[in-house]
Amino acid sequence: VQLQASGGGLVQGGGSLRLSCATSGLIFRDYTMNWYRQAPEKQRELVAVISRAGITNYGDSVKGRFTISRDNAKNTVYLQMNSLKPEDTAIYYCKASRGKNEYWGQGTQVTVSS
Repeated sequence: VQLQASGGGLVQGGGSLRLSCATSGLIFRDYTMNWYRQAPEKQRELVAVISRAGITNYGDSVKGRFTISRDNAKNTVYLQMNSLKPEDTAIYYCKASRGKNEYWGQGTQVTVSS
């Protein structure tokens, strides 16, 4: 199983980025997909979740600014991030989960300048 996150980079505050997480080696449509982030010296936190049925949930700090989506035909999950703030700076990770099974991607760095 492989999860490859991409799309991170440096952006000014107020800007947008779109992260992608391409998966292989699993039956993508059977998995709940998650985005997490971890800032320096902080715990990893859940950013967004999308279920197999497409139901979404978001962390309080990103509600109204971030949108998670999935394309089962492409085995890929996305995170559209708008109105970015410096406090969104972190490494962003994708995770596939199904019951007790979970798989993590390698992370992509997002840096938001003020």
